[in-house]
This record gives sequence, C-alpha cells and structure tokens, in this order.
Amino acid sequence: MNSVRHVEELLARAERTAGLGAFVTLSADRALAEAHEADRSSPRGPLHGLPLAVKDNIHVAGLPNTAGSRVLADFVPAQDAAAVARLREAGAIVLGKTNMHELAFGATSANGPFGPVRNPADPDRFAGGSSGGTAAAIACGAAPAGLGTDTGGSVRIPAALTGIAALRPTAGRYPGTGVTPLSRTTRDTVGPMAPTVTVLALLDAVLAADPAPAEPPPARDVTLAVPEHHFTEPLHAHTAAVWGHSLDVLRRAGVRLVPVRLADVETAEELAGFPITLYEAARQLPGYLRKATGRDLADCLSLITDPDVRTVLAEVVLDGAPRAVTPVEYEAALRVRERVLVEGYRRIFRTSGADALLFPTTPLPAGLIGEETVRVRIGGSLRPTFQTYIRNTGPGSIAGLPGITVPALPRPPLGGAPVPDQALPVGLALDGAWGTDRKLLGLGMLLEQLLRAEAEAEGDRTRT
Repeated sequence: MNSVRHVEELLARAERTAGLGAFVTLSADRALAEAHEADRSSPRGPLHGLPLAVKDNIHVAGLPNTAGSRVLADFVPAQDAAAVARLREAGAIVLGKTNMHELAFGATSANGPFGPVRNPADPDRFAGGSSGGTAAAIACGAAPAGLGTDTGGSVRIPAALTGIAALRPTAGRYPGTGVTPLSRTTRDTVGPMAPTVTVLALLDAVLAADPAPAEPPPARDVTLAVPEHHFTEPLHAHTAAVWGHSLDVLRRAGVRLVPVRLADVETAEELAGFPITLYEAARQLPGYLRKATGRDLADCLSLITDPDVRTVLAEVVLDGAPRAVTPVEYEAALRVRERVLVEGYRRIFRTSGADALLFPTTPLPAGLIGEETVRVRIGGSLRPTFQTYIRNTGPGSIAGLPGITVPALPRPPLGGAPVPDQALPVGLALDGAWGTDRKLLGLGMLLEQLLRAEAEAEGDRTRT
C-alpha cells in the first residue's frame, strides 16, 4: 500500500477513535513526511513504510516521553530508544506515542492524567495495562502494530483484553536502553504488539536481529504443558468456557496436552516478583527522573495522578521510604526466583517434554472502568485488580521466559454497541523455554490458525 495513503487513513482513524484515549501524542506531520520519503525511496528494510504506535515510556527522539505521568510531561528525549532505532533502520515510521498506566505501575491503564484507555470491544471497560494505549490503537485499527513494555505482563495483558497478539521476549533479547525503568536489571523488556502473530514475528526478527524462521509446526508434533492449579483456579465463567473450548480444539487437532504443576508458584509474586521490582525501581527510577526533569522523586510526588502509584513511590521507592525493600530482602527474592521459578520451569520442560506451557493469559476479561479498577470479583470473592490480572503472566516474567498471547476469540466488530460479557476478548498464553522465541512464535501461529479455523467453521454451522 502507498505509505502516505496508509498513514493518512490511520491518522483519520485515530481522530475518529480519540475517545478511546489510545494516543497521548500523534506525530502527524512527521509521520506523513516520512511516509512521503518512503514512497519516493527504495525499500530500506523489512518494515519499509510501516507505521507503528510506541508506548509513551519508550524514547522517540523529538517526541514527548510522559510515561503516562505529568511528572515527565515536559521531557522530550534527544535520542531514540535502541529498540526504536532498530525499527526505524528497518524502515518503520512512528505514528505517535500511546497512553499507559502511570509510570507502568499497574494493569488497567485507567487512572492516569491523560484519561483512561478504553477497550475498543466495550468502551466502558479498560484496555488493560500497562501498555493499554498501544493495544487499543491496534485493536481499533488506528495502528497496524506497535511497541509496549512488559515487566509482569504489560504487553500480554492488554493484548488479551483487547483481542490482539503480543510477545514478551526472553529477558535480554532486545536492547533495553532509552526506556523509563522499573526493573531494568531483571524484569523489564520492550515487547511487540500486533493483530497477528505473523506480524509479531516480523517485528521480533528486527528487534532481536534474528533472521531464524518462525513457522507453525504440525499440530501432531506439538506437546503443551497445561498447569492445572494456580493458572486456572479460579477463572471467570466466560474465560473458563473459552479456555475449555480451546483445549478441545487443540486436542482434536492432534496437539498433546500434558497436565503439570509448578510448585510454590502461588507465593512467587509476593516473595520474589514484587521485592525484585520495587528494589530495582528504587535504584533506577529516581535517577532517571532526576536526569529527565531536574527534580528529585520527593518533589515529583504531588504530580502523580494515580493514588496507588503515588503510595508505592512514597512508601517503597522514595529514598528512606518506610516499606523499602532492603538489600537482604532483595537477595532473598532472587534466591526464591532461582529456586522456585527458574528451577521449577526447567523441571517442567525437562520432565514433560513440552514445547511450551499453555494457560489463559488473564483469569478474567476486561473490567469496568471505575467499578473494577481497584477490586474485581472472581471465584465468588472480591480480589485486588492488579494482582488478579498479573496472576498468570507474572511467574514466567520473573523467571525471564519468553511469553506470547494470542486471541482465543475474534475481536468484536468495531463501532457497535458494547458487547456482552460472554463475547469479550479472551487470550491464550504460551510460555516457552529461554531463548526459544522464534519457536514460540511458530507455536503461536499454530494456535492462531487452529482457533481461527474453528471460529470460521462455527460461523458456517451457525449460518446453515
């Protein structure tokens, strides 16, 4: 497609869907200028002329980098993040910067100063976080693909809730410089988001400088480990129904499903994930803010919009904070990470012979803005929203595994009335062994093909 026409159509779509709150900054003039240049020049690389949305905590030279907060409202980086530079070198165009959960400390993208990111499937519901803006932009058709960041599930959660695909790469696979940090040492990573896994594979090849093929294997040659406890207990009724149906589809196609158990995973986030993230954030975020804004973290607190984020910064991350994680506690958390998760996942892959673990990306679909951004009902009780939505994606993230989510239900049509609960998007997640990203993408393609074929067959049966 002509790049200029494509960019013009995307900008028009972004304006029509502005009420979703997907974008913080649209770089219309620059994107159109780069599109004109792309149409006049020979192909620069595999992404030549492709417009992308970029989460607003990933530096793009000359564009504001707010990280979803008024604290950084005036910060304009002079250099691209290393991941953005790779995409640009391959010919990509940055369409704009997307809204997010404030400073990436959350899983809803609903409480920041730029307004909530609304779910294209049902604008009364949140898109998920922290990369909610990129997910919403792709799901509503305002961007063909984009970048988010993932610490505990922040590309996969919003992708699952909006009905698109996303990849968290193996820790260290992509360059990480030029990104507002949380847990840069252990958990943070940039991650691509797209309507299909095929597009994810294209972006991953560029971001990782990895030309290895990513192709769907024959279903009969695939073994998937299915954790039958923490990851599936409890599930929202709609998620449970989609999960059970998806397992049936895979079995009928010849995929071998092996039940497994990851010991002690229920406490891994509390004992390892949160302490690691908060300890590293306390040592990385204040210096970043000081360099970007000239202000100490204590002077930034009054500019934080989300009360939960402000509390975390004041009580845990601020120098001398009362609940700060100590070096001793951090070392203990790293030991739990190694003993419970790293060794646990190694044991599962070794004993089951599985190509990947399969589970619902989130235990429930997208929640209602305002009503379910703090607590959500699941399994007959009210539970904290943040901990509930990261429950399934968190363990693999702490261990540094690559993880992918694919839509188990097709996205509802755009522009219609809000969809009922039983039609909300649900994602299926795959976690693979370290360094198997291209293989994992091939498995994601297989799931996508099998689920799409089943949906089409079901549609044919319904029409007849």
